[in-house]
Amino acid sequence: MTWNPARLPDLTGRVYAVTGATGGIGYFAAEQLASAGAEVVLASRSPEKIEVAARAIRGQVPRAVTSGVAVDLVSLASVREGAEQLSVLPRLDGIFLNGGPMHFSARETTEDGLPLMVGAHTVANVALVAGILSARAEDPGVPLRVVHASAGFVQRFRRDLSRPRPAPRTGIGAYVDAKTRTEVFAYELDRRARAAGLPIASILTRPGVGVDAKTPERPGIRDSSVAYRRNPYTPWAQGKDAAAWSGVRALVDPDATGGEFYGPKRVAGPPVRLDPSAHTARPGAGVAERIWVELEELAGVTLPVPRG
Repeated sequence: MTWNPARLPDLTGRVYAVTGATGGIGYFAAEQLASAGAEVVLASRSPEKIEVAARAIRGQVPRAVTSGVAVDLVSLASVREGAEQLSVLPRLDGIFLNGGPMHFSARETTEDGLPLMVGAHTVANVALVAGILSARAEDPGVPLRVVHASAGFVQRFRRDLSRPRPAPRTGIGAYVDAKTRTEVFAYELDRRARAAGLPIASILTRPGVGVDAKTPERPGIRDSSVAYRRNPYTPWAQGKDAAAWSGVRALVDPDATGGEFYGPKRVAGPPVRLDPSAHTARPGAGVAERIWVELEELAGVTLPVPRG
Protein backbone atom coordinates (compact mmCIF):
# COMPACT_ATOMS: atom_id res chain seq x y z
CA MET A 1 0.00 0.00 0.00
CA THR A 2 1.02 3.64 -0.42
CA TRP A 3 1.64 5.09 3.02
CA ASN A 4 0.57 8.67 3.71
CA PRO A 5 2.16 10.01 6.92
CA ALA A 6 -0.47 12.78 7.04
CA ARG A 7 -3.40 10.33 7.03
CA LEU A 8 -2.84 7.78 9.79
CA PRO A 9 -5.32 5.03 10.60
CA ASP A 10 -7.82 5.72 13.38
CA LEU A 11 -5.93 4.79 16.55
CA THR A 12 -8.74 5.42 19.03
CA GLY A 13 -8.43 3.03 21.97
CA ARG A 14 -4.80 2.14 21.30
CA VAL A 15 -1.92 2.93 23.61
CA TYR A 16 1.68 3.52 22.55
CA ALA A 17 4.80 4.37 24.54
CA VAL A 18 7.61 6.49 23.09
CA THR A 19 11.02 6.89 24.71
CA GLY A 20 12.79 10.20 24.27
CA ALA A 21 9.36 11.77 23.85
CA THR A 22 10.24 15.21 25.20
CA GLY A 23 12.14 16.41 22.17
CA GLY A 24 13.04 15.88 18.54
CA ILE A 25 11.85 12.77 16.75
CA GLY A 26 10.33 11.23 19.87
CA TYR A 27 8.16 14.27 20.56
CA PHE A 28 6.83 14.44 17.01
CA ALA A 29 6.14 10.70 16.95
CA ALA A 30 4.06 11.14 20.10
CA GLU A 31 2.23 14.14 18.63
CA GLN A 32 1.41 12.26 15.44
CA LEU A 33 0.10 9.24 17.34
CA ALA A 34 -2.06 11.49 19.51
CA SER A 35 -3.41 13.26 16.43
CA ALA A 36 -4.82 9.91 15.23
CA GLY A 37 -6.58 9.27 18.53
CA ALA A 38 -4.05 7.10 20.37
CA GLU A 39 -3.22 7.48 24.03
CA VAL A 40 0.50 8.16 24.27
CA VAL A 41 2.82 7.37 27.15
CA LEU A 42 5.67 9.87 27.15
CA ALA A 43 8.81 8.21 28.47
CA SER A 44 11.74 10.45 29.39
CA ARG A 45 14.15 11.05 32.25
CA SER A 46 12.64 14.43 33.23
CA PRO A 47 9.10 14.67 34.68
CA GLU A 48 9.22 18.43 34.06
CA LYS A 49 10.00 17.95 30.38
CA ILE A 50 7.28 15.31 30.13
CA GLU A 51 4.75 17.94 31.25
CA VAL A 52 6.15 20.47 28.75
CA ALA A 53 5.78 17.91 25.96
CA ALA A 54 2.25 17.01 27.07
CA ARG A 55 1.23 20.69 26.95
CA ALA A 56 2.79 21.08 23.50
CA ILE A 57 0.87 18.05 22.23
CA ARG A 58 -2.40 19.41 23.63
CA GLY A 59 -1.63 22.68 21.87
CA GLN A 60 -1.80 20.77 18.57
CA VAL A 61 -4.31 18.08 19.59
CA PRO A 62 -6.60 19.60 22.25
CA ARG A 63 -8.22 16.30 23.22
CA ALA A 64 -4.99 14.34 23.35
CA VAL A 65 -4.65 11.80 26.14
CA THR A 66 -1.12 11.47 27.45
CA SER A 67 0.60 10.08 30.50
CA GLY A 68 4.23 10.01 31.57
CA VAL A 69 6.81 7.50 32.76
CA ALA A 70 10.22 8.57 34.03
CA VAL A 71 12.89 6.50 32.29
CA ASP A 72 16.55 7.46 32.34
CA LEU A 73 18.33 5.28 29.81
CA VAL A 74 21.72 5.77 31.44
CA SER A 75 20.48 4.04 34.62
CA LEU A 76 19.35 0.41 34.59
CA ALA A 77 17.61 0.96 37.93
CA SER A 78 15.52 3.72 36.33
CA VAL A 79 14.84 1.51 33.30
CA ARG A 80 13.59 -1.30 35.52
CA GLU A 81 11.26 1.09 37.35
CA GLY A 82 9.98 2.44 34.03
CA ALA A 83 9.37 -1.08 32.74
CA GLU A 84 7.34 -1.86 35.85
CA GLN A 85 5.14 1.17 35.26
CA LEU A 86 4.63 0.29 31.61
CA SER A 87 3.85 -3.30 32.57
CA VAL A 88 0.85 -2.37 34.71
CA LEU A 89 -0.86 -0.35 32.01
CA PRO A 90 -4.27 -1.85 31.15
CA ARG A 91 -3.17 -1.91 27.50
CA LEU A 92 -0.01 -1.38 25.48
CA ASP A 93 -0.06 -1.83 21.71
CA GLY A 94 3.49 -0.79 20.95
CA ILE A 95 6.64 0.94 22.09
CA PHE A 96 8.99 3.08 20.03
CA LEU A 97 12.53 2.70 21.40
CA ASN A 98 13.72 6.05 20.16
CA GLY A 99 15.53 7.63 23.11
CA GLY A 100 19.23 7.91 23.82
CA PRO A 101 21.91 10.59 24.17
CA MET A 102 23.06 12.09 20.89
CA HIS A 103 26.33 13.63 22.10
CA PHE A 104 28.44 10.82 20.68
CA SER A 105 31.07 9.64 23.13
CA ALA A 106 33.55 6.78 23.27
CA ARG A 107 34.72 7.59 26.80
CA GLU A 108 31.64 8.46 28.86
CA THR A 109 29.84 5.74 30.77
CA THR A 110 26.36 5.11 32.13
CA GLU A 111 25.60 5.03 35.85
CA ASP A 112 26.22 1.28 35.68
CA GLY A 113 29.70 1.71 34.21
CA LEU A 114 28.78 0.68 30.66
CA PRO A 115 30.07 2.58 27.63
CA LEU A 116 27.52 5.35 27.10
CA MET A 117 26.48 4.57 23.54
CA VAL A 118 25.87 0.83 23.84
CA GLY A 119 24.61 1.24 27.40
CA ALA A 120 21.94 3.84 26.62
CA HIS A 121 21.06 2.97 23.02
CA THR A 122 21.09 -0.83 23.24
CA VAL A 123 21.45 -2.36 26.70
CA ALA A 124 18.84 -0.06 28.28
CA ASN A 125 16.34 -0.99 25.58
CA VAL A 126 17.01 -4.70 26.10
CA ALA A 127 16.28 -4.22 29.81
CA LEU A 128 13.12 -2.23 29.06
CA VAL A 129 11.81 -4.85 26.64
CA ALA A 130 12.66 -7.65 29.08
CA GLY A 131 10.66 -5.98 31.83
CA ILE A 132 7.62 -5.46 29.62
CA LEU A 133 7.69 -8.97 28.16
CA SER A 134 8.21 -10.64 31.54
CA ALA A 135 5.02 -9.05 32.84
CA ARG A 136 3.13 -10.24 29.74
CA ALA A 137 4.45 -13.81 29.83
CA GLU A 138 1.33 -15.35 31.37
CA ASP A 139 -1.20 -13.01 29.78
CA PRO A 140 0.11 -11.52 26.51
CA GLY A 141 -2.95 -9.30 26.03
CA VAL A 142 -3.10 -7.36 22.75
CA PRO A 143 -0.35 -7.97 20.18
CA LEU A 144 2.71 -5.85 20.88
CA ARG A 145 4.93 -4.04 18.40
CA VAL A 146 8.46 -3.29 19.51
CA VAL A 147 9.97 -0.67 17.21
CA HIS A 148 13.73 -0.09 17.32
CA ALA A 149 15.46 3.04 16.05
CA SER A 150 18.60 2.37 14.02
CA ALA A 151 20.64 4.62 11.75
CA GLY A 152 21.90 4.70 8.18
CA PHE A 153 25.46 4.51 9.54
CA VAL A 154 24.94 0.78 10.18
CA GLN A 155 24.70 0.08 6.46
CA ARG A 156 27.42 2.56 5.54
CA PHE A 157 30.02 1.50 8.11
CA ARG A 158 29.68 -2.27 8.43
CA ARG A 159 31.09 -3.87 11.54
CA ASP A 160 32.59 -7.35 11.56
CA LEU A 161 30.39 -9.20 14.04
CA SER A 162 32.05 -12.59 13.70
CA ARG A 163 34.22 -11.92 16.75
CA PRO A 164 34.26 -9.44 19.63
CA ARG A 165 35.77 -6.10 18.69
CA PRO A 166 37.93 -3.79 20.78
CA ALA A 167 36.11 -0.76 22.19
CA PRO A 168 35.63 1.92 19.51
CA ARG A 169 38.01 4.86 19.80
CA THR A 170 35.62 7.48 18.42
CA GLY A 171 32.15 8.57 19.42
CA ILE A 172 30.69 7.85 16.00
CA GLY A 173 32.28 4.39 16.06
CA ALA A 174 30.69 3.71 19.44
CA TYR A 175 27.32 4.87 18.10
CA VAL A 176 27.56 2.65 15.02
CA ASP A 177 28.49 -0.35 17.16
CA ALA A 178 25.51 0.31 19.44
CA LYS A 179 23.06 0.59 16.55
CA THR A 180 24.55 -2.46 14.84
CA ARG A 181 23.88 -4.51 17.95
CA THR A 182 20.41 -2.98 18.15
CA GLU A 183 19.66 -4.34 14.68
CA VAL A 184 20.97 -7.83 15.49
CA PHE A 185 18.89 -7.89 18.67
CA ALA A 186 15.76 -6.65 16.89
CA TYR A 187 15.90 -9.32 14.19
CA GLU A 188 16.68 -12.07 16.69
CA LEU A 189 13.79 -10.96 18.92
CA ASP A 190 11.42 -11.28 16.00
CA ARG A 191 12.76 -14.72 15.01
CA ARG A 192 12.38 -16.02 18.57
CA ALA A 193 8.92 -14.53 19.01
CA ARG A 194 7.74 -16.14 15.78
CA ALA A 195 9.20 -19.52 16.73
CA ALA A 196 7.51 -19.35 20.13
CA GLY A 197 4.19 -18.25 18.66
CA LEU A 198 4.20 -15.04 20.71
CA PRO A 199 2.10 -12.01 19.61
CA ILE A 200 5.17 -9.79 19.33
CA ALA A 201 6.39 -8.02 16.20
CA SER A 202 9.91 -6.57 16.35
CA ILE A 203 10.41 -3.96 13.64
CA LEU A 204 13.39 -1.76 12.73
CA THR A 205 13.37 1.83 11.53
CA ARG A 206 15.79 4.55 10.59
CA PRO A 207 14.71 8.19 10.53
CA GLY A 208 16.91 9.61 7.82
CA VAL A 209 18.35 13.01 8.73
CA GLY A 210 16.17 15.35 10.77
CA VAL A 211 17.44 18.87 11.45
CA ASP A 212 16.34 21.72 13.69
CA ALA A 213 16.32 24.24 10.84
CA LYS A 214 13.42 22.45 9.14
CA THR A 215 11.51 21.43 12.26
CA PRO A 216 8.25 23.21 13.07
CA GLU A 217 8.13 25.20 16.29
CA ARG A 218 6.47 23.87 19.42
CA PRO A 219 6.61 25.68 22.81
CA GLY A 220 9.46 24.29 24.88
CA ILE A 221 10.28 21.69 22.23
CA ARG A 222 11.49 23.75 19.28
CA ASP A 223 11.58 27.48 19.95
CA SER A 224 13.98 30.23 21.01
CA SER A 225 14.37 28.66 24.47
CA VAL A 226 15.79 25.44 23.03
CA ALA A 227 19.40 25.13 21.86
CA TYR A 228 19.75 25.09 18.08
CA ARG A 229 21.99 22.47 16.46
CA ARG A 230 23.62 23.23 13.14
CA ASN A 231 23.82 20.41 10.63
CA PRO A 232 25.78 20.32 7.36
CA TYR A 233 23.08 18.13 5.77
CA THR A 234 20.35 20.77 6.22
CA PRO A 235 19.89 21.51 2.46
CA TRP A 236 19.05 17.85 1.79
CA ALA A 237 17.46 16.92 5.11
CA GLN A 238 13.98 17.06 6.61
CA GLY A 239 12.49 18.32 9.85
CA LYS A 240 12.34 16.10 12.90
CA ASP A 241 8.60 15.87 12.42
CA ALA A 242 9.20 14.08 9.10
CA ALA A 243 12.03 12.04 10.63
CA ALA A 244 9.42 10.62 13.04
CA TRP A 245 7.35 9.17 10.21
CA SER A 246 9.31 5.91 10.00
CA GLY A 247 8.80 5.02 13.65
CA VAL A 248 5.13 5.89 13.50
CA ARG A 249 4.58 3.78 10.40
CA ALA A 250 6.28 0.79 12.02
CA LEU A 251 4.01 1.19 15.05
CA VAL A 252 0.65 1.59 13.30
CA ASP A 253 0.72 0.46 9.66
CA PRO A 254 -1.74 -2.46 9.60
CA ASP A 255 0.33 -4.14 6.87
CA ALA A 256 3.67 -3.94 8.72
CA THR A 257 4.99 -7.21 10.12
CA GLY A 258 7.81 -8.30 12.36
CA GLY A 259 11.30 -8.44 10.89
CA GLU A 260 10.68 -5.55 8.50
CA PHE A 261 12.69 -2.35 8.19
CA TYR A 262 11.24 1.10 7.42
CA GLY A 263 12.84 4.41 6.56
CA PRO A 264 13.26 6.96 3.77
CA LYS A 265 15.07 5.79 0.65
CA ARG A 266 17.79 8.39 1.19
CA VAL A 267 18.33 11.05 3.86
CA ALA A 268 14.76 12.36 3.69
CA GLY A 269 11.31 11.46 2.47
CA PRO A 270 8.33 9.29 3.35
CA PRO A 271 9.06 5.91 4.93
CA VAL A 272 9.16 2.87 2.68
CA ARG A 273 9.94 -0.75 3.35
CA LEU A 274 13.71 -1.21 3.06
CA ASP A 275 15.79 -4.30 2.48
CA PRO A 276 17.34 -5.48 5.77
CA SER A 277 21.10 -5.28 6.07
CA ALA A 278 22.42 -8.81 5.58
CA HIS A 279 25.21 -8.40 8.15
CA THR A 280 22.67 -7.71 10.93
CA ALA A 281 19.65 -9.70 9.74
CA ARG A 282 21.74 -12.78 8.90
CA PRO A 283 25.03 -12.25 10.74
CA GLY A 284 26.34 -15.79 10.52
CA ALA A 285 26.22 -18.94 12.62
CA GLY A 286 26.12 -18.25 16.33
CA VAL A 287 26.61 -14.48 16.05
CA ALA A 288 23.05 -13.43 16.93
CA GLU A 289 22.99 -15.90 19.81
CA ARG A 290 26.29 -14.55 21.17
CA ILE A 291 25.19 -10.93 20.96
CA TRP A 292 21.82 -11.80 22.53
CA VAL A 293 23.54 -13.43 25.51
CA GLU A 294 26.02 -10.57 25.85
CA LEU A 295 23.23 -8.00 25.92
CA GLU A 296 21.24 -10.02 28.47
CA GLU A 297 24.31 -10.20 30.70
CA LEU A 298 25.01 -6.47 30.40
CA ALA A 299 21.36 -5.64 31.12
CA GLY A 300 21.13 -8.16 33.97
CA VAL A 301 18.01 -9.78 32.50
CA THR A 302 16.76 -12.94 30.88
CA LEU A 303 14.29 -12.25 28.14
CA PRO A 304 11.24 -14.56 28.28
CA VAL A 305 11.57 -15.40 24.58
CA PRO A 306 13.10 -18.88 24.16
CA ARG A 307 15.44 -19.70 21.33
CA GLY A 308 13.56 -21.36 18.50
